[in-house]
Amino acid sequence: MPERINLNLLHTLLILLEERHVSRCAARLHLTQSAVSRQLAQLRDHFQDPLFVRNGNQLVTTPKADTLHQQLNTLFNDVGKIVEQTQFIPARWQGECVFSSSDYVAQYIFPDIVSAIRKQAPEGRFSYTLWHQEYLDKLGDKQIQLASTMLQEAPTHLSSALIGEDKAVCVMHERHPLAHLDNLSLENFLHYPHIRISGGGDKDSFVDRHLQGLQRSRHIAATVPFFSSAFTLLAHEQYLLTIPHHIAHNLKSTCQLTFKPMPFEVPTHRYWLLWHPKYEHDPAHVWLREQALSIMRDSMYSVSCRSSV
Repeated sequence: MPERINLNLLHTLLILLEERHVSRCAARLHLTQSAVSRQLAQLRDHFQDPLFVRNGNQLVTTPKADTLHQQLNTLFNDVGKIVEQTQFIPARWQGECVFSSSDYVAQYIFPDIVSAIRKQAPEGRFSYTLWHQEYLDKLGDKQIQLASTMLQEAPTHLSSALIGEDKAVCVMHERHPLAHLDNLSLENFLHYPHIRISGGGDKDSFVDRHLQGLQRSRHIAATVPFFSSAFTLLAHEQYLLTIPHHIAHNLKSTCQLTFKPMPFEVPTHRYWLLWHPKYEHDPAHVWLREQALSIMRDSMYSVSCRSSV
């Protein structure tokens, strides 16, 4: 097996090859001339070649040194690329970010995230997948870099950041018979059929748990996977829908919605941005999640519905 050599010695050799002068090499490396001379002696011993021969005040390279010069340029260029990988530069990023959440985020927030990130990282790629609660225990196996969902507490096995919190409200179309009321009674709430949105995580199971304690129940007339389907049904039928307050607030005007406080005390909803700990210290991921988190926090009450549904 060939004798190993210290990488610092190879760096000294590269500078010597560039300067062909011991004192100038020493100045660049912040070493003494004697220290450089000692390292040159070690290099000559290792390669079994003089590497440099004196020609007046100059050092002339041997054929072996010329070959090493080309190889060392390649080596230290590659080392430089490895070091640069720890310094994330958005404009150079060409990776992919897979985001997962509800279809509401996909339609009304994800486009803003993509637009903001692409201004600084135009070569990036983005994709979206609908969130399912079972992903909580499988996030490390999924090709999902960032996910947002509603949970009471952040999962201890995942990394997370709190986006915000609010409470659920009862939503209806502005033409609904209950739209003129300031507050709903429980009888109002139970008199009309309800819609449930199944996609993107649990949004309203607390309603049925509460009603069960009262030995009451509501009629679920339709279960749909997407918010857009639910809003279309609200426009055509006298249905009620229980959703987070910030979504109802953001979509109220364009989607012709009105919303009321729930007729009983409801838990606080907390919204989290989640990622697997394997991404915790990845520079690209740190930058991406900071961009996404800022936009999602702003969206809690400032995003408007931009198109009819």
